[in-house]
Amino acid sequence: MQTRFPGVPRIALTATADQRTRQEIRERLGLGAARVFIDSFNRPNIFYRISQKKQGKQQLLNFLNKEHPEDSGIVYCLSRKKVEQTAEWLVLSGRKALPYHAGLSPEERRANQHRFIVEEGIIIVATIAFGMGIDKPDVRFVAHLDLPRSIEAYYQETGRAGRDGLPATAWMVYGLQDVVLLKQLQARSSASVHIQQIEQQKLDAMLALCEVTGCRRQVLLNYFDEPLDKPCGYCDLCLEPPEIWDGTEVTRKALSCIYRSGQSFGVAHLVDILLGKSTDKTRRFGHDRLSTFAIGTELDQSSWRSVYRQLVARGYVNVDHDSHGALKLNERCRSLLKGDERIQLRRDRYEPSRKYEQEYREVGRVVVEAHDQQLWEALRQWRRCHAEEQNVPAYVILNDKTLMELIKVRPQSHLELSRITGIGQFKLEKYGDDLLAVLGSSQGVTEEC
Repeated sequence: MQTRFPGVPRIALTATADQRTRQEIRERLGLGAARVFIDSFNRPNIFYRISQKKQGKQQLLNFLNKEHPEDSGIVYCLSRKKVEQTAEWLVLSGRKALPYHAGLSPEERRANQHRFIVEEGIIIVATIAFGMGIDKPDVRFVAHLDLPRSIEAYYQETGRAGRDGLPATAWMVYGLQDVVLLKQLQARSSASVHIQQIEQQKLDAMLALCEVTGCRRQVLLNYFDEPLDKPCGYCDLCLEPPEIWDGTEVTRKALSCIYRSGQSFGVAHLVDILLGKSTDKTRRFGHDRLSTFAIGTELDQSSWRSVYRQLVARGYVNVDHDSHGALKLNERCRSLLKGDERIQLRRDRYEPSRKYEQEYREVGRVVVEAHDQQLWEALRQWRRCHAEEQNVPAYVILNDKTLMELIKVRPQSHLELSRITGIGQFKLEKYGDDLLAVLGSSQGVTEEC
């Protein structure tokens, strides 16, 4: 193992590894004399945002165009088919997007991965097959169009953003169908009962992160036994707290509708009953004569779906996977149904509010001031020329963090350049004169490659 301390191996551990765990790891690896470095799970440069899904691909495109119009990033989908469709749709929408999943040939996967690493502005749309071993520091966003199976998976995948320490965004949309699908997949698992119980607990924790009404980072870090004393101030719920409302009465209606219809139907049909829609299905099963028919006209279709999603996510309702996603009551919902318990629900939010976009439009983004924009583009163009000439990723020449520091400091000599993070002796000798020339130009203009 190559380290900064020749001849001395290192072990990197998270803050949750106690002394006994550290000792056990060293013993099992035969590294009793290894240096131990303790780090935190917290990634303070990543801005976390989770929204309810409504036309997910369009929500994704809106996010990309508004906040990351030229950046590289990763979009995760659950299925290969959705990966292909999303990548194609992004290309038709004007973005440089490539698919990546295990169904592609090894040659195509390697080619797409190489382009993602070397070229700027490439978006990889992938299943979880993508990411292991990828060390691209300037990934400015990681987006999820489908709900991950666990917080561990979510943390690992979002952790591929912002490895250079500059601002990045972890963006996700999810909906009731995501929850039902993942629960169905779990039900078909051939794993032992114990493993299935663990998987269910992990999914429940993931849903709790999605449905939380307070700071997301606190929930995320608490899951890894690293409590955060106060809200982070750098997630969507800290900057724009959700609207909470008393859902006790509508919840009782929703639960009653499940019971009255025989606990054999999915959300779409239950919502039709509550809204009083006369469909072939409601007439065929006589559900237009139920006491719950048309008792829910105070909410619209999407609001009722939100109610059911939150009930499933919080464990008040089960999904019957053998009955095509039918909802069933469980013991936990009894107190709600009887009126002995009250419940607070959250209003769904599909897009940030206009006020949010105006006040916090720079969160999760690398922001270059208007008066520095020409120099920023000049430095990036200079870097691109050298990267193409050497057939290496642009960040190998100089990463974005170094470029930002160059703009801020404006060094005027080799000595001052040597004090910039990321410029060692080798790069100083190789690129020093060129950089001073670009920095010394009155407008920061450089020639094309």
